[in-house]
Amino acid sequence: MLCDLDRDLAEARAQQFGIPEIETDYQRVLGRPDIDVVDIVTRGKDRGENHQELTFAALDAGKHVLCEKPVCHDYRDIRRAHDLAVSKNLKTKVGLTFRYAPAIMYMQALIAEGFIGKPFIFNGFEQNSQWIDPETPMDKRPHKERSEGGEIKGYDFRPEAIQVLSLEGYGAPIIDIGLMSVGSKLDRVIGTLKNMLPYRRRTNLDTERERINVDDADIFIGECANGALFSVQSAYVTVGNYPGIEARVYGSNGALVCRLVEEFGECETLHAAKPDAVEFVRMPIPDRFFPPGRQPGEPWPSLFYGNLVHNFMEELIDGDGANQGNFAQSAGVQEVINAVALSHRERRWVDLPLER
Repeated sequence: MLCDLDRDLAEARAQQFGIPEIETDYQRVLGRPDIDVVDIVTRGKDRGENHQELTFAALDAGKHVLCEKPVCHDYRDIRRAHDLAVSKNLKTKVGLTFRYAPAIMYMQALIAEGFIGKPFIFNGFEQNSQWIDPETPMDKRPHKERSEGGEIKGYDFRPEAIQVLSLEGYGAPIIDIGLMSVGSKLDRVIGTLKNMLPYRRRTNLDTERERINVDDADIFIGECANGALFSVQSAYVTVGNYPGIEARVYGSNGALVCRLVEEFGECETLHAAKPDAVEFVRMPIPDRFFPPGRQPGEPWPSLFYGNLVHNFMEELIDGDGANQGNFAQSAGVQEVINAVALSHRERRWVDLPLER
């Protein structure tokens, strides 16, 4: 079943993907006893603004939940959702899609086997040029009419009042990959958020650009509990192709560099080096890291997301305790995001965890 407030859009997508039923009222979907899993991919008044409401409603209704990021804007709310899921014996997963890229999965397997040894440094990037054109609306949805009411964000132009956008929407997946790669939590962070293109159209219905104070580029560094150094840069106004992920991890025994970028007909590469062979050489990705039914030259959205969905279905069917990329792990990523935003606002190092 597919549910959307826009019935015309729901009907079109249902026909496109062969979905037998549509609905416009999510409560009716959650009330169905024959529905076990709910995938929340909505866009509210702002990015992910109604994920929290729908997530708690789905968990209350006894459904397993796959939710796009952010589940909630405050890490404490994601922890509450995780606790609720555990209390109901439900499994959760967050759309941190790039951890399921075959190249990243192979990278993590090599790290687990000891390829890099003790982790020293992680450098992460997620950047592309989706909004480098100021004529591209801040909200890309094709609005049919102007919405009334609700908080309109980005109108406070003070640097410390910048709305978190790139850090949360783009930084989250590379933070997730970084925490996996170093095998440690962060002890403290310091970072800054910037608004590189301050004037743009708010929606497709707007003809004039306006001042919108949002984070479209950011950078932070951190110190890990195991002694490793950690850095992340994210932006959607940097020249480059989708999805724009690059993860570099350096350790005592070796180094790995993974790129998830559509270039020259490929969407992912992994290179490795050792102290006695410092030239980075390409690592072929074994077939076992690809999702069933994959096609040669398959684009990254279906390839990576295919692994995510397949992994979640296996976790649900197996019935054991395995549940990677769940709400608890997402809460850890969101806590780093909240800490970096606090660091920017207060211009200082911020210790983690935020609540001690």
